[in-house]
Amino acid sequence: MTSPPAVIPSEPRTSRAGAFLALLAGATALGVSPVFVRLADVGPFASAFWRAALALPVLYVWMRLEDRGRTERAGLTLPGILAGLFFAGDLFFWHLSILNTSIANSTFLATTAPVWVILVAWLWFKDRVSGATLAGLALCIAGGAALVGDSLQVDRSRLSGDLYGLATGVFFGLYFHAIRAGRVTHGAARLTLHSTAVTALVLFGVALMLEPRILPQSLQGWLAVLALGMLTHAAGQGLLSVALGTLPTVFSSLVIFLEAVIAALFAWVVLGEALSVAQVAGGAAIMLGIWVARPR
Repeated sequence: MTSPPAVIPSEPRTSRAGAFLALLAGATALGVSPVFVRLADVGPFASAFWRAALALPVLYVWMRLEDRGRTERAGLTLPGILAGLFFAGDLFFWHLSILNTSIANSTFLATTAPVWVILVAWLWFKDRVSGATLAGLALCIAGGAALVGDSLQVDRSRLSGDLYGLATGVFFGLYFHAIRAGRVTHGAARLTLHSTAVTALVLFGVALMLEPRILPQSLQGWLAVLALGMLTHAAGQGLLSVALGTLPTVFSSLVIFLEAVIAALFAWVVLGEALSVAQVAGGAAIMLGIWVARPR
């Protein structure tokens, strides 16, 4: 991608190596979310709400630390609002997809986010997309398909769920561009806090309308949603915002394919779900695709 790196006023620039490490750590934190969603004893929309709401105190403390010594502090802007709305749409449609199609289908269709990142960058922002980026995308998509393996199904009765999964990828792709735009004027902590507040408000309304109950009923349930808020959202989305202040948007979206690899590994370790040879090969293809598409 040829887009110039973002410049955050009064914030020290993160090196590319540091941004890449932040991206890897963020992908790891995001990748464990399915395990916590499964362990939570509330419905999918309620767990999505708690994921955003319980992250807010941590993000606020991080923002106060980030703002130390600054005289100018940016307020809520359109990119922050859009990022919050896009991420609320991402979680909403992902959970709808899980309820209406196979988990394999919903997971694979959600990984199409980089396709939409590239299309928006090319058609809207007029960025040039290199052959290496397209080759890396092809390898990552092939690897993602191998990870879900034989569980992928074509079933006309589940078409609505598949469409919801596709919508998940669209919203997550738009979220990348909104965060990248917001990082031009906002620090990572402030932008993540603003967008998360918007996401939490939207998902609270959704949970009230669609869930029979919102509060977890057990200690395990509370610990699960607390982990979703602290680890998956505050750490995962926060580190993604850090990385997008330096790294190209398309490359960053490809690295998020590692979510699927991390999720498979955690499901193997925590839930005892075995990994097949095809899944291992799919994980290797994803890592190769990221290497091929890396910024030169």
